[in-house]
Amino acid sequence: MFERVLICTDFKDGLQRLAHYTDALAAGGMKQIVFLHVVPLLETRTVPKSDNDRVEQAQARLTAAVGKSPAGVEIHIEVRSGQSVETILQVARSYGSESIVLGSQTHSSLVDLLRGSTMTELSRRTTIPLLILRPQLIAAFTGEELRLRCQHLFRAVLVPYDGSTAANFLVEQIKQLAQKQTDRFLERCVLSWVTGDIPTQTEQNLLADIKVDLEAANLQVTTDLRRGTPLTEILEVAQMEEISTIAISTGTIGKFQEWIMASFAAELLRMSWSPVLFFPPSR
Repeated sequence: MFERVLICTDFKDGLQRLAHYTDALAAGGMKQIVFLHVVPLLETRTVPKSDNDRVEQAQARLTAAVGKSPAGVEIHIEVRSGQSVETILQVARSYGSESIVLGSQTHSSLVDLLRGSTMTELSRRTTIPLLILRPQLIAAFTGEELRLRCQHLFRAVLVPYDGSTAANFLVEQIKQLAQKQTDRFLERCVLSWVTGDIPTQTEQNLLADIKVDLEAANLQVTTDLRRGTPLTEILEVAQMEEISTIAISTGTIGKFQEWIMASFAAELLRMSWSPVLFFPPSR
């Protein structure tokens, strides 16, 4: 689905393990894979400077993990000393990355998530989709399980839908990705609409129209319309439908108003064990 991918790891999130499975990532459609590790600058009494020792250590570690590159796939290793978000944006622009892979950070509250997350800062400053993976999930996988997961990162996507502008934007992104893929790496889409009231015929008809539109992009589409609490129900659907990733978008993530009222997108990022594919709003 994404051919040029930037994988960022701090060696605490477990994403460095993906370097052992570049052949499996290639089987999932990736043609250019960049592994990035950012080493903090050394703070001195004068001017911050590069921590060359740690840069060399990280470079050697990732190089050994990657080993021989699969045929037809570009593998690049970038280890730089600097500020994380700025460096990620620079490297993503340099390689023309279509998606950025990050490990989620542990936060005790919604405010902590919005205040201190690399993902939140990136979402403010880029339109590149962000794939967020749970470090605990990566740690729990055996090598065989992780290899299979790498092959099918985007095979079955859950799209929470509510008729909003952000939801329609999200559907359009999924449609465009399905249309441009060279093989069926994205095979299946589940459209799930959770309402606070009894579902209406109008809502059913709207989901049916979207289903037809996505099926025209060569996707297998299932619709799910139910009553309940959105976060609880979406997490339930993700479990029962064998979802690879949950796709979300919002026009307000990271803004001050989300510190006051609960955000479905931010809560999903905090609560979901499934990978979350976040599409920053267009600018």
